[in-house]
Amino acid sequence: MEKKTTDDGEPVPVPVIAPVDRFGFLKQQELGNSPHRFIKTRSSTKEERRVTKWRKMIGAGGSDWKHYVRRKPHVVKRRIRKGIPDCLRGLVWQLISGSRDLLLMNPGVYEQLVVYETSASELDIIRDISRTFPSHVFFQKRHGPGQRSLYNVLKAYSVYDRDVGYVQGMGFVAGLLLLYMSEEDAFWLLVALLKGAVHSPMEGLYQAGLPLVQRYLLQFDQLVRELMPKLGEHFTQEMINPSMYASQWFITVFSYSFPFHSALRIWDVFLAEGINIVFKVGLALLKHCHDDLVKLPFEELMHALRNFPEDAMDPDTLLPLAYSIKVAKRLEEMKQDGEKTVAKPAQTTNPVQQ
Repeated sequence: MEKKTTDDGEPVPVPVIAPVDRFGFLKQQELGNSPHRFIKTRSSTKEERRVTKWRKMIGAGGSDWKHYVRRKPHVVKRRIRKGIPDCLRGLVWQLISGSRDLLLMNPGVYEQLVVYETSASELDIIRDISRTFPSHVFFQKRHGPGQRSLYNVLKAYSVYDRDVGYVQGMGFVAGLLLLYMSEEDAFWLLVALLKGAVHSPMEGLYQAGLPLVQRYLLQFDQLVRELMPKLGEHFTQEMINPSMYASQWFITVFSYSFPFHSALRIWDVFLAEGINIVFKVGLALLKHCHDDLVKLPFEELMHALRNFPEDAMDPDTLLPLAYSIKVAKRLEEMKQDGEKTVAKPAQTTNPVQQ
C-alpha cells in the first residue's frame, strides 16, 4: 500500500486502486481462466450506430419492443445473436424474458419478501455470497452493496418458491443479473426463468436431486454420440460422462467459469431462444476441440474438458459454430420418447458446490 504524509509529517496509507476491465472484473497480470478475456473493442462510430438501431427497435423504456418483434422477428433474432449492446443489455434482457411484465403485475411483492419474510436458507446464502464472482468489484466488499443485493434476491426467491428454496449455483445466475439491473428487476427475471414465463421452466435445475440437470445430461450425451461418434466412443472407453464436465454449463448457463464476455453473448441468446443454446454451445466446444480430445487419456481428457483453450471460447468463433448445430428436432424427439434410463438422484451432485 502506498503512503502519503499529513501536514505534520505522519505517513497515511493510501489504498491502491486495482485496475478493472470494462465489465468491473479485476485485471490480473496473468489472465489464465479469468473472466475478462476476449474483450474485443468495436470502433466508437460503429458501436454508436449499433446502439442507435437498438434504441429505435426498443423505443422509449421498451415501448416499441413487442410491436417490433411481431413485425420483424428475424431481424430481432439476428441482432440478438450478434450481441446486445452492453448499455442496453439489462433492459433488453427484461423485455425478452417476460420479467418486465411480471414486475408490473406484482407491485410491492419483492419488498414484502425481502423485508417481512424469513427463509430457512438464509445461513446457506450468507455462506456462499463471497464465492459469487469474487473478482468483481461489485461483490468484493464483505457486506457491501453487491453482496447485500445478492443476498436479498436469493433470500426473496427462496421464500417465493419454498419448494426450490436456495441451491448453490443460483448465486451466479442472480449475480450476473444484478450487474445489469436493480434487485427487484433481477428477482423477477429469476422468477421468469425458473417458472418459465417465456421458455421451459428452469426450476428443475435446482430442485432436490437436480432432475432437469439429469435429463439434460442424458440428452447431451446422446447428442455427442450421434453428432461426434468417434468422440462419444472415446468417452466410453475412458469412462467419461457429461456429469463430469457439463453439469455447471446447464446449472449456471456458462456464467460459473466461462469468460465473462462470452457468457454475456450466450445469455443474450439463451434469454431469447431458450435452453437449446446451452446444448449448442457445449457441442460446439467439443466439436472445436474434437481432434485433440480423441487422443487424450483419462486424466488429460478431464483437464481439457474443464479448461478449454482460449480460441475455443472466443464468442466470435464459438457462437457461429454453435448456431450451425441443429438440435431442436432431436431434443423434442427425445423429450417425447421419455427418458428410458432414469438416473438416481444421488448420481448427480451440484458441481458448483465448493
